[in-house]
Amino acid sequence: MIEARDLCKSFQDKKRGTICAVDHVSFTCRPGQIYGLLGANGAGKTTTLRMLATILEPTDGTATLCGYDVIEAPEKVRANVGFLSTATALYPRLTAQEMVEYFGRLNGLDESTLKNRVNEICSRLDMDSFRDRRCDKLSTGMKQKTSIARTLVHDPPIMIFDEPTLGLDIMTARTITAFIRECRDAGKTVIFSTHIMSEVEKLCDTIGIIQSGKLLTEGTLAELRAKHGEHDLEEIFVKVVAPHYVSEGTN
Repeated sequence: MIEARDLCKSFQDKKRGTICAVDHVSFTCRPGQIYGLLGANGAGKTTTLRMLATILEPTDGTATLCGYDVIEAPEKVRANVGFLSTATALYPRLTAQEMVEYFGRLNGLDESTLKNRVNEICSRLDMDSFRDRRCDKLSTGMKQKTSIARTLVHDPPIMIFDEPTLGLDIMTARTITAFIRECRDAGKTVIFSTHIMSEVEKLCDTIGIIQSGKLLTEGTLAELRAKHGEHDLEEIFVKVVAPHYVSEGTN
């Protein structure tokens, strides 16, 4: 599972000084659960997920994934995690299948296992029609499916998705959200970030609303409705986040 404890990340800016991108964020995500990190652009979602994936090192606090500490055992964390980001690049000269195979070998899969995994994933993500096409010739949706396939090839127990449907057409987005749900149903620990309310309502077992690097509230949709006195998730989000936009404007 994932357990974040007072995660903090600060950056230095020449003009603005110290910027606290993530400010003492704590939460837990268990196997068979989807945790949705809901927030606007710049709220701290991506920075949080990158710390969980060991791409960034926390300034303070820590997190454990499958019992491994992100600071003390980052290589163990990476072996148990699949991380998908919209910023993840694909090697343009490789085909989609070669890209997935490459990451499978990086993760130590033997050739027999790798072949079976590639065939299974390509079939599930409807990649068979373009698996032999070079990555620089793929559409946005095809590239995203290829990125997901290379993330999943070693069958990690933890999946981290950062804005996985950003910029995709509705059919491709539906395929990907269905696959995220399947990861949960297979017992994987899943966390994903988004600013799309409908995705959160359909997918998430637990929702965490983040703004200005702070986790402002969390719970199931039913718990958030009861806690904040609103039924519509967008209204809950605005009610929770609005005071922090006001305080930012007065700084």
